[in-house]
Amino acid sequence: MEVNFSPELQAKIEKLVSETGCTVDDLAAYAFDGYLAQLPEVRETLDSRYDDIKSGRVKLIPGDEVFAALRAKSALRRAQQA
Repeated sequence: MEVNFSPELQAKIEKLVSETGCTVDDLAAYAFDGYLAQLPEVRETLDSRYDDIKSGRVKLIPGDEVFAALRAKSALRRAQQA
């Protein structure tokens, strides 16, 4: 199998190879193994959340409201620290 990475990712991989002594093939195998091990749980979580939204058990919050609440919370915290 051949995989092409961006120069930035390639540099990170080469650094990790140098630091760990693992081969690129080993790192790729570890990464895919970890990804595939987590995939069923992630898929189950996403399916469950979709079902909750579709059934109306969970109310969606518009993004602008979420960001406004986060900005207000950050401003309050900064004011408390001052």
